[in-house]
Amino acid sequence: MEITKIQASLRNATGKGPAARLRREGKIPAVAYGKALPSVALAISPKALLSTLKSPHGKNSVIELEIEGQPTLTVLVQDYSYHPVTRELTHVDFLQIALDREVDVEVPFSTHGKAAGITAGGTLRVIHRTLPIRCLPEKIPVKIDHDITHLNVNEVVKTSHLKLPEGVSVRLPPEQTIAAIIAPEKEKAAEGEAAAAPATPAAKKDDKKAAPPAKAPAAPAAKKK
Repeated sequence: MEITKIQASLRNATGKGPAARLRREGKIPAVAYGKALPSVALAISPKALLSTLKSPHGKNSVIELEIEGQPTLTVLVQDYSYHPVTRELTHVDFLQIALDREVDVEVPFSTHGKAAGITAGGTLRVIHRTLPIRCLPEKIPVKIDHDITHLNVNEVVKTSHLKLPEGVSVRLPPEQTIAAIIAPEKEKAAEGEAAAAPATPAAKKDDKKAAPPAKAPAAPAAKKK
C-alpha cells in the first residue's frame, strides 16, 4: 500500500471558538493519539483528508502526518465527522500505528459471479457487508472478494471458505456464515385452496334457543253462591 502524506500543524487553542476560526482559515481541527502517544491537538487541510478518504483504501489508508517541528506520525483515520447541512469535514481523529505491528480494521466484503442457486430461483443474502480483519498496515486489502458461482440453494459462504491475501486473517469464527443463497418461499397448497374456496359463514355462538310459547292464563274459578 502506498503511504499518503498530509501536512499538519500543532493547535494550541481548543474549543468551539478556535475551531470555528480554524475552519474559516480553510483547516479543520484534528486529534492524534495512541497507546504510547498522549492526545495531540492538530490542524489539517480538509481537502487533503477528503482526497485520502475517496481513495481505494478509504478510511484504511496509511497516513504519515508531517508536523512542523515534530516527528512524523504514522496513523490511520479512527473517526471523522461532517457538517449536517454542508457535508463538509469538520473534525478527524487519527490513531497512531506502527508499520511492523498488526492492526485491526474493517474492510468491505463483496461477491462476484452468478450463483447456480440464483439461477434456480434463490436469493443471495449477504450477512456481513464488512469484515473485521487483522494484518500489517501495508497488507490491508481494499476489500475481500469471494466467487459464488458454484453456490447452490441453501448453501453458505463461511469464514473458512474465504481466500484471504497472505498475512491477512478475519476476526470471526471459522464457521461464521458470511453470505448464503436462500431458497424461494413456497406457497402452501392448503392456504391456496382456502383462499379459492368460498367462505362458509360460521354459526354464532351467542345465538339463543327459541323460547317456548307462553302458556295462556288459567280461567278464574267460578264463585260459589
